Amino acid sequence: MKQKRKIAVFTGNRAEYGLQTPIIRAVDRHPDLELALIVSGAHLDPHFGNTLAEIESDGFSIAAEVKIDMPEDTLLATAHAIGSGVISMAGALEEIRPDIVLVYADRFEGFAAVIASTQMGLPTGHIEGGDITDGGALDDSVRHAMTKLSHLHFTTNQQASNRLMGMGEEAWRVHTTGFPMIDLIKDGDFTPRAEVLDRYGLDAERPIVIFTQHSVTTEADDAIGQIGPSLEAMGRLSADGVQIILTYPNNDAGGRRIIAELEAFAARDQSGIQLYPSLGRRNYHGILALASDQNIRVVCVGNSSSGIKETPAFGCPTVNIGSRQLNRLRSTNVVDAGYDTDAVEAAVRTCLFDEQFRRECKECENPYGLGDTGERVAQVLADVVLGKTLLQKKMTLQGMQESGWFK
Repeated sequence: MKQKRKIAVFTGNRAEYGLQTPIIRAVDRHPDLELALIVSGAHLDPHFGNTLAEIESDGFSIAAEVKIDMPEDTLLATAHAIGSGVISMAGALEEIRPDIVLVYADRFEGFAAVIASTQMGLPTGHIEGGDITDGGALDDSVRHAMTKLSHLHFTTNQQASNRLMGMGEEAWRVHTTGFPMIDLIKDGDFTPRAEVLDRYGLDAERPIVIFTQHSVTTEADDAIGQIGPSLEAMGRLSADGVQIILTYPNNDAGGRRIIAELEAFAARDQSGIQLYPSLGRRNYHGILALASDQNIRVVCVGNSSSGIKETPAFGCPTVNIGSRQLNRLRSTNVVDAGYDTDAVEAAVRTCLFDEQFRRECKECENPYGLGDTGERVAQVLADVVLGKTLLQKKMTLQGMQESGWFK
């Protein structure tokens, strides 16, 4: 009987777990693979919604809980967290002894996991490499560093795959598998309309804003100044009868300062404003899915990548605030706004009340694939040949000089 390959999948926060869910499911169901789920970061922090409970409710067995210490929301604390994460992750991997480690995107927790796994000589797969944000966060630098450390790449779009090969990655290591979250959206795996309206006391005849604004990590000291205009715009909209659902940011540098501002804002005597540490992926998508009904006015507001990458699948308009998602591949349903109250309010009103734009959003093209990402990734993990060739990476760029330039 063929021995199953043990695949250690790392998850460090709520958003990234939701994005990986189709892959986690596909690995868990594949006859030749054994799932070893490693849970870390904000999942274990009660200040960020204690999303460990969501993982457990999904029925997945947890192989290890890896504690990453981050008592403050500063860049110094982030650097310390990466160090503690490497140490803790190494201990978990030594215990689990997986055949392949799988890590997502560009978070500092995932960076720690990739450092640990690759330095231990474990084949490591990286999801969502090659994306570009250019937005002042450390995401691009971390993402590209994770690419160069990893042995297998699963990208969300062909442009990203091209960039990885342009970075010198061998073509056979790069797999354009699409955006995994589309699998769940395609399957309708989110809270149904009636249930989500009832759960949050929403009136389908009044406009709805779902809002998440993260800190920009290289501008952590500006977090309060950046969230302030957005919240002022939300207050104006609420006064006009718009229903506002606010959620906590990630646990990045500056995140706790944003949470303090959110809580102070939500504590004011304002009707129609709700604040949650985390909605959970199904409820979040359930709210976005309301936009598929032309009679329900919904807009996603903030600077989360979900506003760029997930909303096109629902035809939901998005207001993208500030620089955090600058130059990320996007569809035509996105309206940009700076850190300015009037600009944010105007952009939200366009998304809610401009009927032509709302119709265009319903028909927008999704640049991130059509589904089946989880199964594609799982099959590569089952089929790839393990051994020296996989572990010993080669640089494809020769650096040859031509007309005074290198190629």
